[in-house]
Amino acid sequence: MNAKLLTTPGPDPPTPKEDEMTTTTVADNPEKSRYEITSDGELAGFAEYHRHADEIAFIHTEIDPRFGGQGLGGVLARAALDDARANNLAVLPYCPFIRGWLTKHPEYHDLVPAAQHERFGL
Repeated sequence: MNAKLLTTPGPDPPTPKEDEMTTTTVADNPEKSRYEITSDGELAGFAEYHRHADEIAFIHTEIDPRFGGQGLGGVLARAALDDARANNLAVLPYCPFIRGWLTKHPEYHDLVPAAQHERFGL
């Protein structure tokens, strides 16, 4: 796998108890056209995309139910969108989860072309 590890700046998630500490990473896996999030080395979810020229269209996001309720979907969305920003990509949020996350985080609206804001409810 030719994955690129990403780091996510921003607010820290709640501090878990010492016996609940986990290692979470997000990596771009271009061979599968998706960002993957792992928890303690186990695949916890992914955000599929289609990339064309200077655009990235997010089409599906999924978190394994075993990892639900831990905020991993938000961590995944933030990391994927931060990577899109770092690579100067316009974002097309077809995926309902990514689109919903964007509506709650107006600081990321600039990633979606202004002409597409109405289409995506931003």
